Amino acid sequence: MEELKKIIESLARTFEEFKAENDKRLQEIETKGYADPLLTAKVETLEAALADMTALKAQMEQLDTLVARQGALGNGNLSDQSVSQDEHRAAFEGFIRRGENQGLRQLELQASLSTQSDPDGGFTVPETLETAIDRVLGSLSAMRQICATMTIGTGTYKKLVSQGGTTSGWVGEEADRDETVTPTLRQIAIEAKEVYAKPAATQSLLEDSAVDIEAWLADEVAIEFSEEEGSAFITGNGVAAPMGILSYDTVANASYSWGKIGFTVSGAAAALTDPDALVDLQHALKAAYRNGGSWLMNDLTMATVRKLKDNDNNYLWKPGLELDAPATLLGKPVAIDDTMPDIAAGAYPIAFGNFSRAYLIVDRRGVRVIRDEVTAPPYVKFYTTRRVGGGILLYEALKLMKISV
Repeated sequence: MEELKKIIESLARTFEEFKAENDKRLQEIETKGYADPLLTAKVETLEAALADMTALKAQMEQLDTLVARQGALGNGNLSDQSVSQDEHRAAFEGFIRRGENQGLRQLELQASLSTQSDPDGGFTVPETLETAIDRVLGSLSAMRQICATMTIGTGTYKKLVSQGGTTSGWVGEEADRDETVTPTLRQIAIEAKEVYAKPAATQSLLEDSAVDIEAWLADEVAIEFSEEEGSAFITGNGVAAPMGILSYDTVANASYSWGKIGFTVSGAAAALTDPDALVDLQHALKAAYRNGGSWLMNDLTMATVRKLKDNDNNYLWKPGLELDAPATLLGKPVAIDDTMPDIAAGAYPIAFGNFSRAYLIVDRRGVRVIRDEVTAPPYVKFYTTRRVGGGILLYEALKLMKISV
């Protein structure tokens, strides 16, 4: 906690220094038409420091939350199922280290991790390892941090959503009630796609009892999964990967219709220089969704946005200078994901929306591992798979900014 306090204090000092130096840069541009390169470099250095400290603060807050949750769980009494899970975990470690799989399938069933054999082969990882993978994914993936997530036991999640069309009105106590119009319903199906990682280790590493092999495998595959997921949730085509937010049809927000994502424009061609463009994007979202809204952009775009001011000479971006307070843009938190495109003519580099209502990530229960000690000796490869899907549930809860051509 003391270390986190120091980071927040340093963040506040750096932000004040950044504002002062950037104000000098802007003044030079206004009076001379250009800024001293050394001053510009100093502003960029301070801006990078702000980004690093903001990210570090968020990571430490996540760690504090995790420690608190683990402490609140307590030990309790072991149930029969938890004993079975411990037995499965021990047997799975023997499979990973030495390739022993005798009785492992039966232990999967006893631990309630599987109900049938896998036609593709492989074994289900212990619950503790799957939880560790999920925890790393949640800390690395911006979309997982801001979107709704759901664990499913089947290959597809289906939901009926309304496209609108229902009528309503006021009526007196004894007056006739007109028949209301039936709403238009549409089924949305989010299919879980397979993502894989293939970490490798030497047999000597696997045989080293000092190495926490479960933690090693969790870290290796989670990093690979997070990179693949991060890209898919934003640019995926919906065929071999989840449907990303930038792969849906778009329409000018003034002509918004269900099934498309509305967008506003930046104003300046191939650039973002007008702070009003961000205000327009934020207010393109209905007030009912803005309350839980957040921004999504990459780090280079954030560097541009961080330097913008409103008409009262106030910076639009503000660091979170209290515990668990996020950095904000126009009062709303900002998520950084480098899969989002850079600012360029015709690009959609910024999204604003209530992501927890707009986009759903589904995880099919179970992470499976196939041990391969044949194809690349002396290395042992672990072909690890999980099934993940993603898609928009509520189109009107998400808006994009398009950079003018």
